[in-house]
Amino acid sequence: MILKILFTLVGLGILALFLSRIVTGLYARGRVIASAEVPPRRVAIVFGAGLQRDGSVTTILRDRVAAAAQLYLNGKVEKLLLSGDNRFLYYNEPGAMFDYALSLGVPEEAIVLDYAGRRTYDTCYRAKAIFGLTEAILVTQRFHLPRALYTCEQLGLDSVGVAADLQPYRKMSLIVWNLRELLATTIALWDVHISHPMPVLGEQEPIFP
Repeated sequence: MILKILFTLVGLGILALFLSRIVTGLYARGRVIASAEVPPRRVAIVFGAGLQRDGSVTTILRDRVAAAAQLYLNGKVEKLLLSGDNRFLYYNEPGAMFDYALSLGVPEEAIVLDYAGRRTYDTCYRAKAIFGLTEAILVTQRFHLPRALYTCEQLGLDSVGVAADLQPYRKMSLIVWNLRELLATTIALWDVHISHPMPVLGEQEPIFP
């Protein structure tokens, strides 16, 4: 009897993981637009994705920044909001993203840094609450876009997505990232519909006063 209950609970948990991914995937349909065709918006939001041991951006984060830089250079956006984690000494995602964006030709005055974008929920929440945005282009990889779009939309940020898959990624990396998204997406739905956690806030810093 106990074993049957255990298997049932495990099965329901697995079902919840996949249902969350399906829901956000369906929601993202029609909201992911090619970089060349995306309608202009004033800001592109770039989500953090970890750093190398030397403090430089990882491969997927490099692609995110590069895709956003291309939007700016093509006149699709006026500003880039680079959001990442900076909780720990010697770990500064926004700073590394900033340096890489500069190297790609994005001027300093076109870059805004969010040092408290510890996760996707926080980035979306702070984009509206701290930086005063009501709409944005979200720049991240395809495996992450459904969760990012769903979360930002549910938090009141009208969003479209541009995929930052600028190169073939290793199959094992893609498997790991997609598996991680199963749990992360379930947590995201819990956050936006049930728990409503409060991220790190502070004084408002409108990008366009």
